[in-house]
Amino acid sequence: MKILVTGSQGFIAKNLIVHLRAIENLEISSLNRDSDRSTWENELEQADVVFHLAGANRPPDPDYFMKDNYELTQFIIDKLEAQNRPYKIIFSSSTKAALDNPYGKSKKEAEEYIHAKVKNGTATIYRLPGVFGKWCRPNYNSVVATYCYNATHNLPLEVRDPDYELRLVYIDDVVKSFISEMKQSIKAGTVESKSEMEYAIHLGKLAETILSFSANRKTLFLPNVGDGLEKALYSTWLSYLPADDFSYELELKTDPRGSLFELLKTKSAGQIFLSTTLPGITRGNHFHHTKTEKFVVIQGSGRIQFRSAIGQDLIEYEVNGARPQVVDIPPGYTHNITNTGEDTMITLFWANEVFDPQNPDTFFEKV
Repeated sequence: MKILVTGSQGFIAKNLIVHLRAIENLEISSLNRDSDRSTWENELEQADVVFHLAGANRPPDPDYFMKDNYELTQFIIDKLEAQNRPYKIIFSSSTKAALDNPYGKSKKEAEEYIHAKVKNGTATIYRLPGVFGKWCRPNYNSVVATYCYNATHNLPLEVRDPDYELRLVYIDDVVKSFISEMKQSIKAGTVESKSEMEYAIHLGKLAETILSFSANRKTLFLPNVGDGLEKALYSTWLSYLPADDFSYELELKTDPRGSLFELLKTKSAGQIFLSTTLPGITRGNHFHHTKTEKFVVIQGSGRIQFRSAIGQDLIEYEVNGARPQVVDIPPGYTHNITNTGEDTMITLFWANEVFDPQNPDTFFEKV
């Protein structure tokens, strides 16, 4: 299948092309404003699917809106229709097509031309709100890109109206929908309009959320990255980090037993920490009333012992980093872990709550 992407130097196109490269049996070509007319004509003659992403949104002259948005779309549709063969075109329009301004009018007229002229192919029009994600140009037309860039470069975030509501869509959601549409069969003369899953957020909340990501590297509290807008914003924020700021230090606590550091904390799922234990050393000998933990030895060998705080029976588990296994620590059982090997033992821990020195729920008692 021959794929053509216009506007290849743009943010959406860059993400789309990288996704398309992972799909087998696609021949991908791209065009941009520097491509000459004969190249445009040649590529359009061969394309089975056209992702028409080229256009103007902040030109130096308002006349460029009609030239780059409407007239270019007109040229593409006319060229595709003149070949009298099936094709597919996926056009990125904007929710601003509903507005009475030069940009909105140019997008609206491009949409209307597609509706009027597509006969041999299938067209899908996406009215997109503000698209954000990796590789978006800051200080241009995306407040998310600007905020992420500024936050990762220690620059202030300008919030003119904290209560202004933004409508946003994440680049990966857009690209996935584009590719899904590409794979659909061609139904000649069909023109559909689509929109992607949108997020709504106030400008003040957006700034607050993005600024919190930098603070999380110090507090170790992981953002809510399971799904939704915060997950997408966090991924976007990370993509703007300078190359010399990918890493950050953790507080390493050491004593004669070995060392320990906290890795991640969450508000809803506890925390993760890691320890090293020297040969012959025992850690623990305490129990919890409510707190639970999971132990995983990832290097070395050891023994985990349990005894009910109201019983006498001893329970033992031999553990080894060569055969990783999770050992659950139930409440009410005093427990310890001993390095029984000759090398340093490394253990990964998860606790279902973040450690609170004012309420540690930890009571020392030998196994």
